[in-house]
Amino acid sequence: MRRNAFIAGIVAALAGCALNAPPAPDEFRPQALPNLTVPEQWAEKGGAGGAVADGWLANFNDPRLEALVRDALLYNPDLQVAAARMEQAAGYVKLAGATLYPQVNLLARGGGAMSGDSSGLEGVGVFASWELDLWGRVRAGREAAQLQYASVALDVLYATQSIAAMVAKSWFLATESRLQKAAAEEMLLSAERLASLARDRLRVGKGDEYDVAQAQASVQTYRDAVQQLDLSYRQSLRAIETLIGRYPAAAIEVPSQLAAKPGPVPVGMPSELLERRPDIVAAERRIALAFYRTEEAKAARLPRISLTAAVTSISSELFVLKDRDNPVWSAGGSLVAPIYLGGALQSQVEIRTAEQKQAVAEYGRVGARAFGEVEGALSSGFTLEQRAAILVQAVAENERALELANVRYRVGSGDLRAVQQQQLAVYGARISLLRVRSEQLVQRVNLHLALGGGWTN
Repeated sequence: MRRNAFIAGIVAALAGCALNAPPAPDEFRPQALPNLTVPEQWAEKGGAGGAVADGWLANFNDPRLEALVRDALLYNPDLQVAAARMEQAAGYVKLAGATLYPQVNLLARGGGAMSGDSSGLEGVGVFASWELDLWGRVRAGREAAQLQYASVALDVLYATQSIAAMVAKSWFLATESRLQKAAAEEMLLSAERLASLARDRLRVGKGDEYDVAQAQASVQTYRDAVQQLDLSYRQSLRAIETLIGRYPAAAIEVPSQLAAKPGPVPVGMPSELLERRPDIVAAERRIALAFYRTEEAKAARLPRISLTAAVTSISSELFVLKDRDNPVWSAGGSLVAPIYLGGALQSQVEIRTAEQKQAVAEYGRVGARAFGEVEGALSSGFTLEQRAAILVQAVAENERALELANVRYRVGSGDLRAVQQQQLAVYGARISLLRVRSEQLVQRVNLHLALGGGWTN
């Protein structure tokens, strides 16, 4: 009879209550995004048709940039912290599932007459216990731990994509800073030539002190601009070195020209974004995680039933033990049922339920932000394309006007102020065009990151 009851208990434990499934995305998305209707196509122009593809970094055709990204993924401190958290989450998965299996312990005692209590007892015993997870408390905890690991792994994946994007954008911005500095140095040389011309005109009696003072003041202004841009350039180099884990010595070298803007990007459909971006999928996993934490808290209110078994062998050098079988085998069970804990268990259920609501709200926040990032990157890219075409023409017209102003000043039909003003116009147009071209590359990277495309295939 006892053996039959023991077997029946084992069967009941193995058959325990099946876990409820967490809510499907179609169930919680209306709650997470109650005022957002996902369109069939993106609202902004600028993207190409087709599915989102990985390997966007290779489109810039810059092996040095690709090498820096690989270094960043190996040595970036933030990614190392994220990887350690992932290892911790993997450990919690093992820990949460450990109580699903029998717990076996060994107790031994020796020493005979020399034992501390003078009993002379010595022996060994093996004790086993197994909680029957009838209500799914332990299994719910294990599912929660597995989902925690999955969400952390997705966070690490998105962090690697973000670091790759940050390195690429920092690379382009550092190149822009180098080119801005070069443009300022070119304008400084032009201002110095103009100052020399003003002094020559004064010497031959065609100019005056006012023109010379103006020209020399302009030279100092451009010298100051060069110093500022040199500092900005070195700071941008340090930003890259920090990202890739190197000492920030501003020793890295960037290209002397900006990369060519790649062709149109396949953007897919908006509805696919919620299933592709790692940070959104991680938020979805956390909803399921919170669900199982709630199920675990509910099951904790129910009785806990455990099976126990032991085998022991005891002897003594000082006492004659009563005749008995040696070793001794035993088996039994235990039940622990909470009766009154001051509402602690119900409070835990309420806390977990609130955490589940928070997870749903967080999913909505991440999803809405993702849609905004894609539309913003598309809009910026389209506008920057139009601005670049306008600024190319503006630079050409201003350079032509500067040539004419210089000619008029040399022949005496124009004054120095007109030349200086036109110099500033040329410089401003060139810097604006450089800024737009750099921003085009930055927004292209932002678009890839917003779409959830990986930097490598």
